[in-house]
Amino acid sequence: MTLKSLINITIFFIVLSVTAQDMKEGFTYLETGKYAQAETFFETILQDHPENKTARLCYGRAIGLNGKAKEANVLFTDLLADYPNDFEVKLNYGESLLWNSNFKDAEVYYQGLVKEDPNSFAAQLGYANTLSNLKDYENALKVVNTALDVSPGNPNALTSKKYIYLGYAYQNQQAQNYEKAEELLHKNLELFNNDKDTLLNLANLYLISNQLDKAKTTYNTLAEQPKHKIIAQNGLALVEHLNSKEKKALSISTEAYQSLNDDTDKTIVQQTTERYAQALIWNKKFTEATSLIDDLITTYPNENWVLSLRATLNIYKSNFKASLKDYDQILVNDSTSFDGNLGKANVLKALGYTDDAYNSAENTLKFYDQQKDATSFINQLDNSFIPTIETKAAYTFDNGDNNAFSLNNNVIFPLSTKFAVLGNYNYRTTNNTVTDNSATSNNLSLGVSYKFIPSITFKGTAGVSSSKAESADYTQLLTDLSFSIKSFKLQSLDVGYKRQIESFNADLLDREIVQNNYYANYNLGTNFKLGWFTQLMYTSQNDGNSRNLLFTSLYYNLLPKPSLKVGVNYQHITFKDQLPTIYFSPEKFNAYEVFVNLIKDEAAAKPKEWFYNLTGAFGYQYIEDDAKISAYRIQGALGYRFSERSLLNVYGTRSNIASATAAGFTFTEIGLRFKWQFLKKAVFERD
Repeated sequence: MTLKSLINITIFFIVLSVTAQDMKEGFTYLETGKYAQAETFFETILQDHPENKTARLCYGRAIGLNGKAKEANVLFTDLLADYPNDFEVKLNYGESLLWNSNFKDAEVYYQGLVKEDPNSFAAQLGYANTLSNLKDYENALKVVNTALDVSPGNPNALTSKKYIYLGYAYQNQQAQNYEKAEELLHKNLELFNNDKDTLLNLANLYLISNQLDKAKTTYNTLAEQPKHKIIAQNGLALVEHLNSKEKKALSISTEAYQSLNDDTDKTIVQQTTERYAQALIWNKKFTEATSLIDDLITTYPNENWVLSLRATLNIYKSNFKASLKDYDQILVNDSTSFDGNLGKANVLKALGYTDDAYNSAENTLKFYDQQKDATSFINQLDNSFIPTIETKAAYTFDNGDNNAFSLNNNVIFPLSTKFAVLGNYNYRTTNNTVTDNSATSNNLSLGVSYKFIPSITFKGTAGVSSSKAESADYTQLLTDLSFSIKSFKLQSLDVGYKRQIESFNADLLDREIVQNNYYANYNLGTNFKLGWFTQLMYTSQNDGNSRNLLFTSLYYNLLPKPSLKVGVNYQHITFKDQLPTIYFSPEKFNAYEVFVNLIKDEAAAKPKEWFYNLTGAFGYQYIEDDAKISAYRIQGALGYRFSERSLLNVYGTRSNIASATAAGFTFTEIGLRFKWQFLKKAVFERD
């Protein structure tokens, strides 16, 4: 029951009339909520007795409670003109203001009524409900308590107090005053022990504030009431989903869904069916989810809750264009739909339509002020356009007596949602402790990133490399040009050209080897946990040599959070000329490995949370026609996100897998990485 409906039943009177006509039947209609019959009854009375005050009052109440609020207000205005000092008429006139949602005028009017008669329960309760509708909950509580002083234990006043507490708690929840909201809801539970509405609001508060254990406890409390068990199970399934326990979520939701019967309330049937379909989607049981949703579309064509389910299913399947079509239809049906507006924002973001995604999320806030999900979505988009610097310091060494220290800085400075300036500075010094050779290089480059269309982004940088080696000092041009293409579902393609200086060790830096790399990276995802990545690269060098490289990886996602992958990698390298005394350049090289990767993504880590990445791989490598050599690779990283704007991690790699520059020895790198958004917000204003 809402506050608005409560307003309609707070004042009722029975007048003992000694007039000739008997109005008991009409009074009964009003008392039992049969407003249409009451309207007809008192209309008939007024045909014969048009000036009868009691009949006029009852008729006004009947039409007002039967949805004719404006007509009722006119009638009570006329009555007030005829009986300006009649307090009962004043009370009914005040209530008619509430029926018409004229809360500001009602506030002023009720202030006069409670001043005129402070002991009027009806005036005090009407005033409390008025303040509640104006969201002045603190004063509404004071006034409803006054009404309860006048009429202790009055059920209507207690019910109003319950909804005032709920509204006050929701107001604080929207303002993210979660502790205050929790306190108010617990006070409500002291008045109404294990009240369903209060428990549901409390559980929702815990969900929003990410207190999932408390949410689970609250839903379990509600589940102890047999008539509310299904509602509680729907909530518990959501809690398990948010805890990344998808199988458990599906188990709970399946039990709730299977317990539905012909006697179950239609609203609960819809909610439970919706949660069950969601649980199927969360578990990537797309065939079952599709079948269920298709049946629902047939039964409930064009209904928003079903369209929203189909849109969600298509998001999980990366069918974003189909999902967008459903969200557009939802907004045609109801332009204020939360699912429609925010769901569309998420899809537009996934499709690369950043500005449109902003507009859709901001449109959500027009209807749902301060809504946390919409606000969070906008904040995440905003954060992606804050200028960022990433610094990486590393120390490397190998059993060939080479060691090196490097410092790398990358800057991204967005100037719009499509355009960004890029900068890079790299310093590297390396030496060999046996030959005592040493070399140093400084690389500086500047460039831009530009999104031509949502699915194609260009990145281009150019700069210089200045090197000091044993026998020569030199400067060379650096270039990196690439296109990132995401035109097809679950697929991405990067193609590019990169000019660089070979700087693996001091000897190679001394030789001034310039590499021109032409490459393509292709990644394919699937809806059945399988993925495939392939890199092709052709490299021409200024020493006349050239290299072909193929790397491909087939992997399977065992777990989503944290991500656990297993897979196999294959690498094939050939060189035109074999120069083994200068650098690793076999006529053919092949490597095979199996790997396991465990990762908690830094992008998903919240402030004051740890993230990590661990990879272990083992296999064999084949150089020319020589016997196979075992190969291993261990990589790890551990980091901490200090805030939304900064994070730090340490990392390390150890491997004996041959690269394009070395074979037959073990390579180790350890490093420190710091990423920081050095400004608090983007430097540009969106249109």
